[in-house]
Amino acid sequence: MRRIQAQGVHHITLTGADRQTSIDFWEGLLGMPFVFEQPNLDDPDEGHLYFDPGDGRLITIFTNEARKPLHRRTPTDPGCVHHIAFNVSRAVFLQVEQRLDERHIAHSGVRDRGFMDSIYFKDPLGLLIELACYRFEPPAGCTHAEVMIRAHRIRVERGDHHIDAEHLADAIEALVDDRQPSLSAYRGPADPY
Repeated sequence: MRRIQAQGVHHITLTGADRQTSIDFWEGLLGMPFVFEQPNLDDPDEGHLYFDPGDGRLITIFTNEARKPLHRRTPTDPGCVHHIAFNVSRAVFLQVEQRLDERHIAHSGVRDRGFMDSIYFKDPLGLLIELACYRFEPPAGCTHAEVMIRAHRIRVERGDHHIDAEHLADAIEALVDDRQPSLSAYRGPADPY
């Protein structure tokens, strides 16, 4: 038996309300360009809208003009989507609360996650949306996931409760040591003074 190896999220499809509500939220609030539209090929009563979340992948929405936004929390039963998180830059993250407040959109306020900052709010249909901003940049040639797994191992080894800045810094240093050679015989800390 062999695995089916995934190589990233291709797209996520959500059930939306009417077409304009979807466009106003995904492009008008979150800035995701509306890149493609066609009928839902499995249901002739629905439209299928495509938005680019910023990484070239797609968020797609099934729309129906008879559906209206409900504004209540989507189900969180086992098997249901709890929330969708989108990456934003630090510059944008610092403006998120103000921009949500300007629209009178209720939100969680900034949440400290140790390795990232988050803010949560609901879309017009009650789906919880998270905007997240990493507190670190991975070294050249590394991914955020590589830093996270190394930081996790460091955290567990030290018996710490959760990943924090110290674990991230030590993980980044270890990844650089692993991937970037040096002519120095000793690469440990030094005090040049």
